Amino acid sequence: MNPQLPPVAPSVTAELVAALTPRLRKRLDAGVAKVAARPTARAGDMVRIAVDDGTELELHAPGGVVTSAGAIRCGCLLAPDCLHRAAAASAAPVADPTEPSATEQPATKQPVTAPPVTKQPVTDSAPPPPAPVPAAAPTSETATPDQRVAAAALHDAAAAVLEAGTDGAGAVLQAELLRAAHTARLAGLPRAAGRAVAVVTALRAARSTDPAYRLTDLTAALRDVLVISHRLPGATGPELAGLRGTARQPYTPDGSLRLYGLFSEPVLTATGYGGAVTWTADVAGRLYSVSDVAPGGAGRATGAADRAVRLGDTSLTHRELSRAGLAVSGATVSPTGRLGAGAGVRAVRAAGAAWHAEPLDRLWAVPVDEQVSMALAGDRDLLFLDVTLTGTVREAAGECLVADCGGRPLRLAAAHDDPALPDRENLRLLASVRGVRLRVVARLTPAPQPRALLLAVSHPTDPDARIDLGLDRLRRADLPTAPTPRGAPAGPPVDEAPVHLLRRRVDQATSGGRRVLAFPGNRDTEGARLRRHGLVTAGELLAALHAAAAERARDPFGRLLPADSGRFARAWLGAAVHTEELDRILCAAAWGADLTNAADPAVPARPGSPADPVETAHPAVPGDPADPVDAGAP
Repeated sequence: MNPQLPPVAPSVTAELVAALTPRLRKRLDAGVAKVAARPTARAGDMVRIAVDDGTELELHAPGGVVTSAGAIRCGCLLAPDCLHRAAAASAAPVADPTEPSATEQPATKQPVTAPPVTKQPVTDSAPPPPAPVPAAAPTSETATPDQRVAAAALHDAAAAVLEAGTDGAGAVLQAELLRAAHTARLAGLPRAAGRAVAVVTALRAARSTDPAYRLTDLTAALRDVLVISHRLPGATGPELAGLRGTARQPYTPDGSLRLYGLFSEPVLTATGYGGAVTWTADVAGRLYSVSDVAPGGAGRATGAADRAVRLGDTSLTHRELSRAGLAVSGATVSPTGRLGAGAGVRAVRAAGAAWHAEPLDRLWAVPVDEQVSMALAGDRDLLFLDVTLTGTVREAAGECLVADCGGRPLRLAAAHDDPALPDRENLRLLASVRGVRLRVVARLTPAPQPRALLLAVSHPTDPDARIDLGLDRLRRADLPTAPTPRGAPAGPPVDEAPVHLLRRRVDQATSGGRRVLAFPGNRDTEGARLRRHGLVTAGELLAALHAAAAERARDPFGRLLPADSGRFARAWLGAAVHTEELDRILCAAAWGADLTNAADPAVPARPGSPADPVETAHPAVPGDPADPVDAGAP
């Protein structure tokens, strides 16, 4: 994927790839690699790619997005039926045509929102999700025929991607998934369409060795697509509304607000958007966000912090607002707390407040277990914690901080791995000041042990100051001068249930496809270990996953028949959703939180991603972050 190219609408890529002959389709992946490596030149809305000395591609992107096949033109002799146009579309970021604008006009009446779907937490001995949908009353709304057809197409396309893995899911399979996503959006399934686009974006990042690629993001997006397509045909009422999603959040009047800046964070979404979001709170502790997100990468994410906030006539930048305050009149707010910037909104700068002063101090006064319970229920995933740094621990993704949080050993990881952002460097500097007590803002990560992504911290030497770890760079001069104990323990070892055995096979299937799990190995040993720890269902799911991967029927002549990708997809989906639910249960137990009112984890009510800071009250980690639309975010 070439981030220098303008985003291309999913329908455009699907149309261009579908028009290729079978011979050209076989050469498409090589063409994508060639086009992605060629130099580009931008002039206004036009981007030109020099394919070779005599051939030039042109991408016309009014408004920054290519919205029609005719907007991609090639100068070769075979145009318009050439390979170059489809390769350019497949090499570009995937556009989301329903990206909401911060300046859209609010709704004139209160929106009617469906209540969240609730369920009792399951135990390992219970049947794994996705569970069969209970029968609904005859008057309940059901999916339309078009939505059922779109869901089936999404399931088949996602199952084909899972069958092939990242190495085998080339431009042709990606185009089929984009075509299914476009059909789903037209059928009124924006959440499924958004998550399908996130799958394609993650696949392109994986195949181009993008350092920002995360296998867990691809697994989560693929799981969401399969969950929605599996459950939607039988869903009714609130569950159906949650599975459908909404393309845009309605904005409703909220009168006058007095807001206090909390912190700012960069946004890097799985669909190629970048920017910044600033979080504020009112006197009652309710959170509001102001965002500036547009197509772009890490460069735009770092630069957006110094752009003026798009709210009224204020000239405050996001970086300044995170430490100051706002007085807003005529405010409009989405259900997730995002502030609108309509023509009637007025905002002026006001005094801010320190984290240890009212009204912000009340955010840290909420007991930690209650905060985690709210996060697991889907209300928000921001945690406001007082911690003492005790050491570091090395993980597969790198080192993370270990801190004491009310007697609990807590792991604090970097929110972003992109080298253009200072998260990793700031984390390394904080690791050198063990014993320091800090007030932090973090994002909950469901895991068997208390774990969160670190977003902002109080200044190590000035409690009234704060540092946004994704935007500000710590210096050695900011750290305490007194020596800190180098031999401080990193916390007691955690006796974890071996859920990672099932999770590892789920991720391996996402990366390598069905064939990786078809080889004989230590599957019996892993299943026995899961059962010894009481994870009986997990052991059965692991065995079913291996069996579905290895089963290949033969015809009367002994030749192998095509594998049953649908059966493998169902086995993988049961394992993936069950693993997620186990993580939530173990996370709640580690924090002492209550899961009674937690939302159904199999219904991706918000992007998984970062749930995304643009449209959700609890952003997902980039790569959910969640798509900029409320359509699918860590």
